[in-house]
Amino acid sequence: MSDTTPTPHLELYVRSMLPDGAHERQEAVITQLETLDENDHIDGFNVIVWGKQIAPQSAAARTEEGKYILNRVAEFKQWALTNNVSLESFYQDTTVDSEAAASAYDAMALPVMGLAEYDGNELAHVAPCTKDDVVHTIMDRLERLKAGQPPALDTEHSGVSVV
Repeated sequence: MSDTTPTPHLELYVRSMLPDGAHERQEAVITQLETLDENDHIDGFNVIVWGKQIAPQSAAARTEEGKYILNRVAEFKQWALTNNVSLESFYQDTTVDSEAAASAYDAMALPVMGLAEYDGNELAHVAPCTKDDVVHTIMDRLERLKAGQPPALDTEHSGVSVV
């Protein structure tokens, strides 16, 4: 990284039960993270495994792990509001019909994969995200880190086109 760009710590969130084809994408991202870490482009990374969804009012949401997920999601949503981006490709609220409970409940579908970038304790970027119909993917961000570049969102603020 350059002297003016801080070296971030990354968190990769991956779903435990994967749809077809997702395993290879997750492996490619983890391999890229390992390479970035080995070459000192990042200050390490963590892989956090989560499920397909979480119901905010459930018993699972009250566990330490559930609270962690809900807190991180809230942090990501606040970052999105502050940066005027959408995380719709990341998190989707849904209603789940429950045969066991004979009623529906609200849940948040968690993405197959998501990336959070921290500079110190400050959330600096979340991928995937969308701004002005441009999707900023996880691999886009990893490529920019490899090149020593800030998130594309930062360059948009300075009037530089990312297209």
